[in-house]
Amino acid sequence: MPQQQLPAVSVIMPVLNEERHLRNSVRHILEQEYAGDMEVVIALGPSTDRTDEIAAELVREDSRVHTVPNPTGRTPAALNAAIKASRHPIVVRVDGHGMLSPNYIATAVRLLEETGAANVGGIMHAEGENAWEDAVAAAMTSKIGVGNAVFHTGGQAGPAETVYLGVFRREALEQQGGYNEEFIRAQDWELNFRIREAGGQIWFSPELRVQYRPRPSIKALAKQYKDYGKWRHVVARYHSGSINLRYLAPPTAVCAIAAGVVVGAAVTPWGFVIPAGYLAAITAGSLPAGKGLSLKARAQIPVALATMHMSWGVGFLTSPRSLAKKVIASRRPAVVTP
Repeated sequence: MPQQQLPAVSVIMPVLNEERHLRNSVRHILEQEYAGDMEVVIALGPSTDRTDEIAAELVREDSRVHTVPNPTGRTPAALNAAIKASRHPIVVRVDGHGMLSPNYIATAVRLLEETGAANVGGIMHAEGENAWEDAVAAAMTSKIGVGNAVFHTGGQAGPAETVYLGVFRREALEQQGGYNEEFIRAQDWELNFRIREAGGQIWFSPELRVQYRPRPSIKALAKQYKDYGKWRHVVARYHSGSINLRYLAPPTAVCAIAAGVVVGAAVTPWGFVIPAGYLAAITAGSLPAGKGLSLKARAQIPVALATMHMSWGVGFLTSPRSLAKKVIASRRPAVVTP
């Protein structure tokens, strides 16, 4: 595409307590190898750290950076507020702890043109800053950790159910009324489902990479994946036909392991074969996933895998039906057309 025809781009960022990564994340946006006009709109939740102060510094330092308030702190509300405050025909979603590769926006704009897709996205390239985060990153990019999700593990370019973050045509977002603000988690998957149902295409390409920082503790990882499972079940209730075997694997594993422990304790020791088999499987699966990492990181991969699987499964199984009722009661997502 000739440079004079490059569309202007709005980058939207929902942030909450992101003092650790925000400045670096914005730097990766502002230093993009893209010749078209660009703006960055940061939606500020009620942070308790220095996030707001850092954001104000970024606004003073570069006229392309703007902020909008997000009093609820909820991600989908932040995204809709940033979309409404933005101006350009291409909308790029970035999280406050995501680091874009240098040609991310240029590549995404080219792919939108080549494929005619409504949304394009690529690989969530998890990368840690210590042994625990390295272990989580290895688990998040392995098939034993996340199944066949190409935006985690990589794969061939082509149509997809969903992609990480996303680079959208504004008209596709406006047609759908933006993100459904009832979906505290899984809002990307839910929006992409609606886009596909309306005839739009979601396109995955391994050319697109976003560096992602994993959660820094077992507790934080467990909460993240429990929320994923809980809200993925809400999507399944809200959109019939949106579930597949990959999403049923963690809750099935939780039930099988729980049953094995109960049978092993109350009936026969043979029941413990099930949890023992699971532990053996994730230990064996962690060996190729940990290639090239330190011994300390490799030793923690089974812990990360078990935390992800069990938390996701428990979240899915305990997801209250009242959440789906709230979603159904607000059928129409927030309108984001300026």
